[in-house]
Amino acid sequence: MNRAFTYIATSTVAGIIAAYIAVSLFTSPAQELSPSSVATPNLIHKEGPVSYASAVQQAAPAVVNIFTAKLTVQRGNSLFDDPLFQRFFGDRFKVQPRKKRQTSLGSGVIFSDRGYILTNHHVVADADEIRIVLSTGRTLDATVVGVDPDTDLAVLKTDTKDLPTLTVGSSQAVQVGDVVLAIGNPFGVGQTVTMGIVSATGRDQLGINTFENFIQTDAAINPGNSGGALINARGELVGINTAIFSKSGGSHGIGFAIPVALAKGVMDQILKKGRVVRGWLGIAGQDITPELADSFQLKEQRGVLVSGVLEGGPADKAGIQPGDVIAKIDNRVLTSSHDVLNIIAVIAPGEKVAIQGWRDGEPFNIKVEVSERPRIQKRE
Repeated sequence: MNRAFTYIATSTVAGIIAAYIAVSLFTSPAQELSPSSVATPNLIHKEGPVSYASAVQQAAPAVVNIFTAKLTVQRGNSLFDDPLFQRFFGDRFKVQPRKKRQTSLGSGVIFSDRGYILTNHHVVADADEIRIVLSTGRTLDATVVGVDPDTDLAVLKTDTKDLPTLTVGSSQAVQVGDVVLAIGNPFGVGQTVTMGIVSATGRDQLGINTFENFIQTDAAINPGNSGGALINARGELVGINTAIFSKSGGSHGIGFAIPVALAKGVMDQILKKGRVVRGWLGIAGQDITPELADSFQLKEQRGVLVSGVLEGGPADKAGIQPGDVIAKIDNRVLTSSHDVLNIIAVIAPGEKVAIQGWRDGEPFNIKVEVSERPRIQKRE
């Protein structure tokens, strides 16, 4: 029995040793790694910090390139146009004006599979011809449905149906430090994606638009990106790329996008009413400075000084006068003249607001019926 047990034990140990040697000789180092240590292609594209390919693949088909063209008349400046020359020779030698076709480019975002596209107003302003190019290379004609110069937005329409769209995110949830990607057609090279972070939110008083509430980003935005999409890491639309701060014309890491909540509100009004309706008081104001506060003997350095009142406007009819200091509108405390513009803009024409302030050191409370903000007249 002892001999038999010894033989079996010896054979078992020898088998284990032989198996270990065989595994060591014929197993590659890669096969020795645990499954959790090997990165799979699917995992790479799902994890944001590794790749944003999934977000781009979701949003890019709904971003289009926009090409516009318009005819301009160039008048010659020659001796034949001189009034003295024409006095003696008339129009016999007068040079006829030449027509020139000017083209420009930009980007846009498909908001509806029915063919509605959102872009910047300056991209399509005064265009005689508008064509959009899908990410597949397909070219379509488009027309302007409506524009809002105050926010630099325009809505286009193409007759083609079943177009790709993207998911609309929440611009209110955007925070400084969030990763964002800008998709557009910079310099006409074709659809391009750049990455950055949200540098700031609520940027205003930049002098770009009448109504400003920009998302600032360092994602590269260049000429041709205007009207394109600013998306988050999940591929959701959070803004419409609009402008850059640059002295050279190229990206310096300071770009601005219109929040999608503001853009969608403008688009909805254009589609429902054909235009954007905003409230208006007909006043001009300036912020209260320490010097103004002392001059008007104000106890607090806040409010807005009325510097001008349009004759016949809502404020004029209600009795508002230059030199009045407005402290509150419907009990909302004002910190700058920009507040007046934004508060009144969202009030429907015909509604009344309570304006509280001071006149010659005495408090006043006046009800003003808001009118519709006049539309910007086209300059010839």
